[in-house]
Amino acid sequence: MGPVAQLLRDGLELSELTVLVGENGVGKSTIVEAIAMAYGLSPEGGSTFVRPQGRATESALHTRLRLVRGLSRSRWGYFLRAETMHGLLTFLEENRLPNSPVADGRYHQRSHGQAFNELLDTKLGHMAGRGGFLVLDEPEAGLSFLSQVKLANLLGSLREDNVQVLMATHSPILTATPGGRIIELDENGFHTRQWHQLMSTALYRRFLADPGYFGLE
Repeated sequence: MGPVAQLLRDGLELSELTVLVGENGVGKSTIVEAIAMAYGLSPEGGSTFVRPQGRATESALHTRLRLVRGLSRSRWGYFLRAETMHGLLTFLEENRLPNSPVADGRYHQRSHGQAFNELLDTKLGHMAGRGGFLVLDEPEAGLSFLSQVKLANLLGSLREDNVQVLMATHSPILTATPGGRIIELDENGFHTRQWHQLMSTALYRRFLADPGYFGLE
C-alpha cells in the first residue's frame, strides 16, 4: 500500500511542524498539494485570498480529504512550492498592492533565493501574532547551504507565533528543523522516523565522505 492509499485509509495527523521526505515519485508533493487545496489554497501557490490559477494539472485527491482544524486556529494560510514559484512571483508583481512590503514589487530582479526569502519573510510577518498554516513544497530549490540553515531555524521558531507548518523536502538540512515530526514515504506507505534513521541522511553522509563511492571520479 502506497502513501496516498494509506492517507485515504488511515488519515494523517499533522503536528505543529510536519516534514515529509522520500524519493521522487513516492507521493510527497501529491499529498502536500492535496492538503493545501483541501485547506483552500491554490495548487499554484499563494494565500487563501490570493489565488493565481494556471493550467489544471493537480490530482483530485483533495476532494477526498476532510481537514479538522482546531477552534483556535487561524483560517489564513500560504502555499509556496518550487515548481510554480516563477508564476506566483509574476502574479504578485502584476497584482501588487499599493502598500506591498516589497519596496519596488519586482521579485524577478532578485535571485531565486533572494525572492523566496523576501516573500517568505513578508508572509511570516503577516502571520506573526495571528497564526496560520504554512505549506512548503521543496523550498530548498535555489537556496544555499546557509540559507537552508537559516530557513530551518526560522521554521523551528514558528510555534511561538501559532503557525503550523507542513513541508515536503529532499534536504537533510531542512529535515533537521528543530521540533519537526519527520515522516518518510516509500512504496509501502509512510512511517515516522528520526533524522539519523533516514536513508537520505545516510546517503549524504556517504557522499561527503567519499564522492567516488557513487562513481564521481
